Amino acid sequence: MSPHDDTVDKLVIFLAKRDGIDKFVKTIQYVSKLVHYRAEPVHPDLARRAKLWEVASGLSRKAFRSGRFLSGFNALRRAPGTTPLSVFANAGEMVYFFFDHFLWLARAGVLDPSLATRFSFVSAFGESFGYVFFILLDLIAIRKGLFEQTRLISQKTDRGEAEKKEKAIRIDRVMRLMGIAANLADLIIAIADIEPNPFCNHAVTLGISGLVSAWAGWYRNWPA
Repeated sequence: MSPHDDTVDKLVIFLAKRDGIDKFVKTIQYVSKLVHYRAEPVHPDLARRAKLWEVASGLSRKAFRSGRFLSGFNALRRAPGTTPLSVFANAGEMVYFFFDHFLWLARAGVLDPSLATRFSFVSAFGESFGYVFFILLDLIAIRKGLFEQTRLISQKTDRGEAEKKEKAIRIDRVMRLMGIAANLADLIIAIADIEPNPFCNHAVTLGISGLVSAWAGWYRNWPA
């Protein structure tokens, strides 16, 4: 990227990505949820409009994710020597995105809307299953990075080369921590579908979790 590229240039690149537009619309979706919760007691018309925007954003995101389940399938198909954790993580993600198509169609009225609850449960179960293993994979990678960083510091080698490797490890660690934050936040949202409870299903919990996930995605996908 040219050093003359400014924020608008980077925003254009960000929004050109599938994940970029998803995180942008996800931000709108969960800000709308919080606005609806806050405005409902005193500004019912504003709350109604915010709810409509939230629902429309949620459906739009499902359209953007069309075919996304193929990423998990391809990761299982193409990665030789895949660890069991990777298999479980990608399998869970594949189930999540596959059934998300049917959930989208049910909520749009193309399929019987009464099936939406079932599709939502299966999709959320696959999602949460995958997130648990993605979090474990990131934690393991962070641990390996810390060991490697310690080894580089203790070695009496070319410091210039060692510092480059240490910087790469630190950047990777930050990205993985952002990934863990996003996956934990999305796990809370998925649990709200699988096992509804007062904490996970509260509008503030869902709104904050959605924004944490969205903003972690902004950080990870924003052009350097």
